[in-house]
Amino acid sequence: MGIFALMGRIMAVPELFEGKRIIIWGYGREGRSTEKWLSEHTSPKSVTIFEGKPEEMLAGAGEDADIIVKSPGIVWPPKDADKSICDKISAKITSQTEIFLHEYRMKTVGITGTKGKSTTVSMLAHVLGELSGKKVILAGNIGLPCLDYYDDAAGDSIVVLELSCHQLKDAKTAPHISVFLDLYEEHLDYYGTMDAYFEAKSHIITRQIPGDKAYIGENVPELISCSDKIRVVPSEDDLSGIELSLFGDHNKINAYFVEKICCDEFGLAKEDVLKSLKNFEALPHRMKKIGEFGGIAWYDDSISTIPEAAISAAESIPGAQVILIGGMDRGISYSVLEDYMKKHGEYRFICMYATGERIVKELGTSLSNVCYEPDLKSAVDKAYEITDKGRGCVLSPAAASYGYFKNFEERGCVFEELVRGHGSAQSV
Repeated sequence: MGIFALMGRIMAVPELFEGKRIIIWGYGREGRSTEKWLSEHTSPKSVTIFEGKPEEMLAGAGEDADIIVKSPGIVWPPKDADKSICDKISAKITSQTEIFLHEYRMKTVGITGTKGKSTTVSMLAHVLGELSGKKVILAGNIGLPCLDYYDDAAGDSIVVLELSCHQLKDAKTAPHISVFLDLYEEHLDYYGTMDAYFEAKSHIITRQIPGDKAYIGENVPELISCSDKIRVVPSEDDLSGIELSLFGDHNKINAYFVEKICCDEFGLAKEDVLKSLKNFEALPHRMKKIGEFGGIAWYDDSISTIPEAAISAAESIPGAQVILIGGMDRGISYSVLEDYMKKHGEYRFICMYATGERIVKELGTSLSNVCYEPDLKSAVDKAYEITDKGRGCVLSPAAASYGYFKNFEERGCVFEELVRGHGSAQSV
């Protein structure tokens, strides 16, 4: 049971921390944001920063705390931990997302999914910002942490939150309007099984209450919830009127979710929504064209971390010929991508890093359209060599960036630097 359920829903959120001993577990972007919020809005007895491992917490690091505000991504409880030992921790464990939603859930649209959540929340915030006449706040897993907007969210506002599986894993509270776009194999290095991964993401809907609304994509399994659930399966006619500057049919589906929410939940006119969607521009690192260098069109899709995303990039980007694949190996299956590589000799695949090496090994045969390069630099060099003039090269790794880059944004930026810095790139 979460801190807010235990303490009731009458007391204002800041009061719940008055005179309490607080531990901020994790001191990254969210941890620093939480510390700032506590200092500006509450009067706790103490605030302590803890950056240790879960095993240290089990060993007694949290004994002197009343409340622990945990950053997403910290595995709790630890895998294979004795539940009886975990239960001995008397402090109530919560999160920044939980704190924010306790205050503002009724004005929040929360969006999750394996693919497309960043683009969809950005589309929704863009359209609502243009048409709703209200202040629109975009936060969560995109942009700044949600508590940075705690004061801004007061008043006549709409909050659009991107929610990751890590932010949802321990959630006890859900947004009033929730969206679960899609589900694909991902983050198995953290969750171990697809069931556990789905369970984490499902909290965006299963934690809703009567009167809430849930929009659910076609390939998301059935969910048990007391909210009003709407399965979103657009027809060709539904998508035919949507015009975007973005590549890919999947983005038309994302836009259809936005259209449904804007029209059905906020009463906006469909023609106005479609017009606003038409002028929405692609986010960085999401099938974004870098430019034309050496007679080749270069595209950055560094956000791609699953096989289906790389396939989508190959099929969606006009003139795509060479696809750069590979990164950190998190144990997910690449069979769907490997089958695609075998059947589509019209594309050339440059595999790199751990997953690239694994894919080449699992293919088990020499394919003329597949080669291996150890890193991104050598992959770009190879792409300049094998991409035909007038065609396109796409970085769509189908794998995480960690271990080689700080995040997918850095990977995309390095890719662009390598493309622009290559000798033949000097002549456009």
